[in-house]
Amino acid sequence: MSKDGTISPELLERHLSRLTKDIGVRLAGSEGERLAAEYIAGEFADRGAAVSVEEYDVQSRVVEEQRLLIDIGGRWEEFPCSLHSSTPGTGGNVLEAPLVFFEDAGSTHRPDFSYLRGQAVVHLGTHIESRDYYRALMAAEPAFLLMVDIRYPGAVPLADGMFPAYTHSIGAVPTVNVAYMDAWRWRVEGATTARLSVKGGMQPGISQNVIADLPGTDPGAGLVIVGAHHDTQADSVGADDNAVGVAGLLELARVLSPLKLRRDIRLISFGAEEQLSVGSAVYVRRHRQEMTERGLLMVNLDSYGSHLGWTELVCNGPDELAEYACNFYEAEGQYVKIRREMVPYADHFPFVAAGVCGLYLGRSNCLGGRFFHHRPDDDMSRVSTHLVSELLDCTATLIRDAATAEVPFKPEIPQSEAQAVAGFWEDLFGGWG
Repeated sequence: MSKDGTISPELLERHLSRLTKDIGVRLAGSEGERLAAEYIAGEFADRGAAVSVEEYDVQSRVVEEQRLLIDIGGRWEEFPCSLHSSTPGTGGNVLEAPLVFFEDAGSTHRPDFSYLRGQAVVHLGTHIESRDYYRALMAAEPAFLLMVDIRYPGAVPLADGMFPAYTHSIGAVPTVNVAYMDAWRWRVEGATTARLSVKGGMQPGISQNVIADLPGTDPGAGLVIVGAHHDTQADSVGADDNAVGVAGLLELARVLSPLKLRRDIRLISFGAEEQLSVGSAVYVRRHRQEMTERGLLMVNLDSYGSHLGWTELVCNGPDELAEYACNFYEAEGQYVKIRREMVPYADHFPFVAAGVCGLYLGRSNCLGGRFFHHRPDDDMSRVSTHLVSELLDCTATLIRDAATAEVPFKPEIPQSEAQAVAGFWEDLFGGWG
């Protein structure tokens, strides 16, 4: 066990084991997610924090059976698939349609998508990041979509989802992820037809944000927020994505709670992040005035435990913030890669949309991110608790300083970033409505 005031690899491992082995898969709105929230709330309370839980409605992915068959050379073969969250199943019925290959990067510029009507569309790319493009795709009325994750040319279909703001306002057809190498084979061997059957789909559920407040001595001095998410994607126990973030929150609560710092610190474990930061967006909408008036900095912990790779710090705020944050990691020999672009697919982003400076600590191990992203093998074997503890020690020092010192950066989103932030917030999240 490490000394008080430093992060414990042993306690990190205990939390990881509880979340990934005892509880397991934690889909938004599921019993697993609820059990995780209860565990987190109890651990926060044991560390002396003032704990509250805020619930909200979500659509929960409940799938009993999913089957995909492809006609290759006149013979039907079955392939694995994973239903996208926020899209419907087939009611258990078998949908059959001709295959058409749709190469996202070039085909999005086509003036007419009508040739996709009634087709089984093999869509090269899982993330559709334009509401106009998604609207045109749905207007073409494909029979169903077979989404190919081009970040990871693997043999296992990953789990993913459509953005709820898109499907709520525009609609959806049955949509499943398929493995890149399977789609490659279909193209090479001239596959002609697909049959898809999905029993189940989306149904109403309840998710939750778990909040732990560590009061400071001067509430008027502002608020430092630290966040992570406790939900997972389908069929994944999510050790690195993102039990490691939750374990980090619980350890930060342990080392920070005995301190009486100047500013308030708020630790939040969000639900439904895997549906595009639904929990953090709900939280910020509910507390927008406080975030705008008091929010100084939001630090997000997500997928930063990979054994091999490089550590990244996404920075949304002034240049001085990036330099300020880097100092705390470099002082301990942890050299992080600074990324200044917008990354709307993590829980810091809704806070940035509300005007709060954001930092997002993550760790990649390949150019596509992490090779076990949203896969069943994202288990404890993928996480180095010793590395995580070292990064968290640096993060704890950063948070202590941010909650104490005169802030050496201007706490606002620069105009050069604000337009991009507003665009993503409106398009992907549906804005403030």
